[in-house]
Amino acid sequence: MSRRNLWGTVIVTYRCNARCNMCNVYQYPTGKQEEITLAEIRKLPEMAFTNITGGEPFVRQDIPEIVEELYKKSDRIVISTNGFFTDRIIDLCKRFPKVGIRISIEGLQETNDKIRGIPDGFNRGYNTLRTLVEMRHPDVGFGMTVQDLNCEDLVPLYKLSDELNMEFATATLHNSFYFHKYDNKIDDRRHVAENFEALINELLKSNSPKKWFRAYFNHGLVNYIYGQPRLLPCDMSKNAFFIDPYCDVVPCNGTAEKMVMGNLREQSWDELWNSEQAKKVREKICRCDRNCWMIGSASPAMHKYIWVPGWWVLKHKVLKVGKYSLKENRYIMEKV
Repeated sequence: MSRRNLWGTVIVTYRCNARCNMCNVYQYPTGKQEEITLAEIRKLPEMAFTNITGGEPFVRQDIPEIVEELYKKSDRIVISTNGFFTDRIIDLCKRFPKVGIRISIEGLQETNDKIRGIPDGFNRGYNTLRTLVEMRHPDVGFGMTVQDLNCEDLVPLYKLSDELNMEFATATLHNSFYFHKYDNKIDDRRHVAENFEALINELLKSNSPKKWFRAYFNHGLVNYIYGQPRLLPCDMSKNAFFIDPYCDVVPCNGTAEKMVMGNLREQSWDELWNSEQAKKVREKICRCDRNCWMIGSASPAMHKYIWVPGWWVLKHKVLKVGKYSLKENRYIMEKV
């Protein structure tokens, strides 16, 4: 496999200024001296796509240097952030005009600030987005983790992003070692699913093929919420990986327990990636039944098995003239 086919996620810190209700990572912060260094980042392989995440990545003062190193080995970089550190984000985007920025906004103002626990967090994040739009930064958007508390803000937030010509990414509640959460759950699945249905139809109405495939991704979130098998095979640990601040390389951030393939601080990339330990982890991932549907694993799968989402898009955009209904899915019809 060409290394340029790899999808990597670099978790640069577990320090975070947010107090999100669906993630306890802030309770387990890394120390500055423990976190992955520039020398260790230089040991990473070439990648088609790199996501920089945390914690909150912009608590690190050396994010510009990290981005500079990753651009030497990655075709595209997107940073996931809560948008609080506006000046740092703007300065970075001036230096790296092609870097992607995704700001987590969990609803309109009252809902967002309640979920994320950052005083005036909505306004800070939104103003950062507006500034990037005014700069005509080419790759900017926001992401939302959908749950009972914010599902009714899903379509309004999408429309806000559409007006500003921004990307709009979605997720839903997951439990894993990464989030330090095991009690996340959606109580009213039908209500949440109906709001996803409305979003999917908004996406299908657009003239953007990218949004049609985003509609498919959101269909996968509905599928996940109802506990159904993944729509696509999971190839994490084969064509994608995560590396945490301690330099542990793991297949993904969705497993119940941390599965370490190796440590880049102690090994070269080739030693790590081809080790017996990595092989054992891949065998476990092949038997994984968690059926996660997060962008880190779903996006590379959608690219690899493009004919599956492609047929779904053809069926819903062309054959059904852009209409999606929850009634297509038998499991939705159960009473919950």
